[in-house]
Amino acid sequence: MEIKQVVAVVTGANRGIGRELVRALLDAGAKKVYASARDINSLAATLALDPKRVLALQLDVTDHQRVASLPKEASDANLLINNAGVLDFGGILDVPLDAVKRNVETNFYGKLLMARAFVPVIERNGGGAIVNMLSLVSLVSAPGLSGYNASKAAAWSMTLSLRASLAGKGITVHGVFPAGVDTDMLAGVDVPKASPVEVAKAIVSGIAMNQEDIFPDSMSTQVYAAWLQDHKAVEKQFAAM
Repeated sequence: MEIKQVVAVVTGANRGIGRELVRALLDAGAKKVYASARDINSLAATLALDPKRVLALQLDVTDHQRVASLPKEASDANLLINNAGVLDFGGILDVPLDAVKRNVETNFYGKLLMARAFVPVIERNGGGAIVNMLSLVSLVSAPGLSGYNASKAAAWSMTLSLRASLAGKGITVHGVFPAGVDTDMLAGVDVPKASPVEVAKAIVSGIAMNQEDIFPDSMSTQVYAAWLQDHKAVEKQFAAM
């Protein structure tokens, strides 16, 4: 996809990877970026990146009515980046069910709702792309993130279904599988972390190069290579975390 022709919608754009995705799109020459967040006031720093090309949208991706209204406000979009997400900690036998539901509502249903809302928009605008922010734990489970793992694995499956459904419609579908990233979501967690700047640049580059599966940091690239070679060994490695 030619980034200079892009009019993008980026969810969860108020901080972390979301804000850096907006920056990376702008640096690559995107025409316009709709930056969204649940609290529109939290988008001030994102809007300041380029007040002419960045527009704010208030959005909770779990709000069905709000999602359904977005195509009227971003009717020129041809790229959707489903970045918004939540993470709750806990093992599969003790994590509160409300936490599991919260992760699934945002990380799975939120992406699905946004895709259903914007596929007609992107198709009407001559085609484009949908990008789903997934995770390495879409492929293999980290026990302490059980609800998050499940939501991201479901989102990976949905990404594959979406790709198959949109084949031939001029809309590519990309899955992004980062490892740990240095954002507020993982604050206080002692694991190797990539820079959100590095990750965002790799994602935008992957979109431009039409990579369906994007592993945007060195750790994710290494783990994916090991997973392809022996996924059971990687499963045991993650289970011991």
